[in-house]
Amino acid sequence: MSDTHPSPTALSRFTSKLPTSVNGTIRKLSVASLIGQSVLIVTGAAVRLTASGLGCPTWPKCTDGSLVNTPEMGIHGIIEFGNRTLTFALALVAGLMLVFLWNLRKERKDLFWLAFGLLASIPVQAVIGGLSVLTGLNPWVVSLHFLVSAALVVFSMLLVNRTFGRTGLASTATGPVVSKTVRQLTAVAAACSGLAVILGTVVTGSGPHAGDADAPRNGLDPDLITRVHVLPVYLLVISSVIVLVLLWRRGSGDALRAGAMLLVGAVVFQGAIGYAQHFTGLPPLLVGLHMLGSALLLAAGTNLADLVFRRKA
Repeated sequence: MSDTHPSPTALSRFTSKLPTSVNGTIRKLSVASLIGQSVLIVTGAAVRLTASGLGCPTWPKCTDGSLVNTPEMGIHGIIEFGNRTLTFALALVAGLMLVFLWNLRKERKDLFWLAFGLLASIPVQAVIGGLSVLTGLNPWVVSLHFLVSAALVVFSMLLVNRTFGRTGLASTATGPVVSKTVRQLTAVAAACSGLAVILGTVVTGSGPHAGDADAPRNGLDPDLITRVHVLPVYLLVISSVIVLVLLWRRGSGDALRAGAMLLVGAVVFQGAIGYAQHFTGLPPLLVGLHMLGSALLLAAGTNLADLVFRRKA
């Protein structure tokens, strides 16, 4: 009697070996994505601050005749090509995340679609980066390139929280965990964080660090746009401090209080660096730290908002 059951295909044999629950590998990939996206912001800052924005003068190749940088291009070519290479590494991380989540794509749609969003956004980011090169580092295109990186930090932070079960479909939170006032102030803090980062790119586009000696500026008055930039920062400081005080006084969960403390710490760090760089003539090291601070601020703001508005599926 012949066996009527079809033999398993290579694909089915492969998928059968993939996780059926969120495991350590998936969590590590989410953390690697968050760290990598933050590092990408810092390396992007290094490109600009070392005037390496046109270290690879064309795109998608580094030169007309070479996909990678050549020795003749010197340190600028190394820095620019290194930044491009990191994008491909992050795409690999996002792709692996999707593979490891394949068996969970229905049960954990929150994880699967966040990972898909990360992977889908990376090529968009690469194309915008290419346009910034092809337009001679137009400051508005460069700003958009950074803002995509900022969005990817947000996605990565959401992914980390969900893989560790703090929020999302695996969250054990039931009912309201904080007061309406805390929710409203957290929403204000998150909105101000995003607005401050957006306006920060406009400030950068008016300043001296263009990424290349011949790159254009946006033509705005640096002092005026800096004053506009700090307005949401003031609101961010006030709202985040009040949230921390309210959470602390009402004895909210440790994760919430830790999240509020991280946000206040990120705000203080970013504010201190921002003022220091402004009054010392924008030295490259401080500007680079300020870019790192923007990634920390986005991650901290996203983390707190995600915890405050978490819900059980």
